Amino acid sequence: MTLGKILAAILLAMAISAGCTWQVQEWRMGKKLAEQAGLHQGELAAVSAAATKQVRKEQGRRLALEKALAASDQQHTRELLYAQRNQVLLRDRLATADVRLSVLLDATDSASGCGVSAAPGAGSVVYAARRAQLDPAHAQRIIAITDAGDQGLIALRACQAYVRAIAR
Repeated sequence: MTLGKILAAILLAMAISAGCTWQVQEWRMGKKLAEQAGLHQGELAAVSAAATKQVRKEQGRRLALEKALAASDQQHTRELLYAQRNQVLLRDRLATADVRLSVLLDATDSASGCGVSAAPGAGSVVYAARRAQLDPAHAQRIIAITDAGDQGLIALRACQAYVRAIAR
């Protein structure tokens, strides 16, 4: 055998050995990659399940908050309508002179010059401090002011309830 043939045989043996080694490594790496892919799939499934659970929990919270806000809004609307109805009734009673607004006068104020006596007259049943009746137009304006104030207070309570519900 010549040196060239020996060298060729050695090179051929080395190439076959390298190819076999390469194939064995490929099988080993393929097995490791398959195991890692299986572990990765398991981790993805666990993360997905946790995310789904969190989404359902948040949806439940949002639904409860929406229900609470709807109930608060209904309560606010009822209060507002009740206050408006009472204001309309009071305005109507003032307009028909069914009710009169009056103010207390300071009995100790000598500068007022009002000649209203503290003692009740023959047609009066009021046994209190001196009073003066307001002009119906002024009474209507006072009722309008208190109506706006009532609406503002009701709106404020509704806003506070909203903020409390959101803050939870």
